[in-house]
Amino acid sequence: MILRNNRLLPLDSEIKHRRCWLFNQGLVDYQVAWDWQRSLIAARREQPNLEDLLILLEHTPVYTLGKGANQEFIKFNLDESDHPVYRIERGGEVTYHCPGQLVGYPILNLQYYRQDLHWYLRQLEEVIIRVLASYDLLGERIPGYTGVWLQGCKVAAIGIKVSRWITMHGFALNVCPDLTGFTRIVPCGIADKPVGSLAEFIPDITVEEVRKKVAIAFAEVFRVQLVEAEDQTDFL
Repeated sequence: MILRNNRLLPLDSEIKHRRCWLFNQGLVDYQVAWDWQRSLIAARREQPNLEDLLILLEHTPVYTLGKGANQEFIKFNLDESDHPVYRIERGGEVTYHCPGQLVGYPILNLQYYRQDLHWYLRQLEEVIIRVLASYDLLGERIPGYTGVWLQGCKVAAIGIKVSRWITMHGFALNVCPDLTGFTRIVPCGIADKPVGSLAEFIPDITVEEVRKKVAIAFAEVFRVQLVEAEDQTDFL
């Protein structure tokens, strides 16, 4: 079940593996969110029994590169960038974050789920696919790639880091962002597949409504009791 406003909402199954705290944040600077994640990961390395978390937020405009990303996929001079550029621990190539894109950072201990990174990536894709299905949109996987596509356009990127089976980083779903920033890179290193957003299919869609659908789908897919935190300062 999902606990929201002190009400329990039923899931498809009553089986739940763990309780997971939900942290709904607004527009957050990337460095701040990155520091949150690293702090939460460090605490869970010392105390693996700490509860899981899902952070949902939007970022101010920023480019991030995975640990092995190729800078040839960046079309601008890094010294003259209009927005911050970070090289981070996740896998994958370069991507862009901005307002209107819903970002999810699950902090999960996979020892309580399944110790399988491919399984975890497919589960994150399934969360997005279920959200799209709630709008009668068919989200698709493409063999050999990670993420979710909608009528040939990539609407969700996924990049993770797992240490001692504890996850960080996560997914970014383009709800209603300004996609201009993506034109300055080769998103995820994929040159022949365009980036899209849900707003191209549902013009009046908002991040807030999608945020709720993502939370429900996440609880269903991972079979957790998702509890929305009122006072987040104790965790972040």
